Amino acid sequence: MITAATHAPRWARAMMLILPAIWTGLIIGISFIEAPLKFTAPGITIPLGLGIGRRVFLAMNIVEVVLAVVLLIALVSLWRSHKLQPIAHFSTMRLYTFIAVAMLLLKTAIIRPLLAVETDAVLAGTSEGGSATHYYYIGVEAILFIALILLATTVVRGVLASANSTR
Repeated sequence: MITAATHAPRWARAMMLILPAIWTGLIIGISFIEAPLKFTAPGITIPLGLGIGRRVFLAMNIVEVVLAVVLLIALVSLWRSHKLQPIAHFSTMRLYTFIAVAMLLLKTAIIRPLLAVETDAVLAGTSEGGSATHYYYIGVEAILFIALILLATTVVRGVLASANSTR
């Protein structure tokens, strides 16, 4: 089970619980709250808002990559333990982790560069903005958010299953 100290490293169990929660909070704070509200602040022009957004989302993306790398390292550590003794809900944890990492790769490698081209065009005055790429980003971000919530829920279920089995 996931909390059995005999085979699953504590740090890996902790990371599988903590990192999805931190990552989810980051998405809520930046993508769901800051980004939409930024353009409603007094004195914020489109170029200024785009400039702020680029910096904020670059910083967020760097943090997300670090979180994803540590999450994958924790998952590999748990996988090694899982081979020796089954961990409750491990395959579901692996699935949601892979979905989250895949969505991060999609938005980092494909969508963000496309958005950069579009914001360059808006800043140059050759486009009015409002492209479909923003909707793709929002969709991928929503899938990532849901995968992280499901991952955290699955990890907690594994912890509870382990706690119930030790009674």
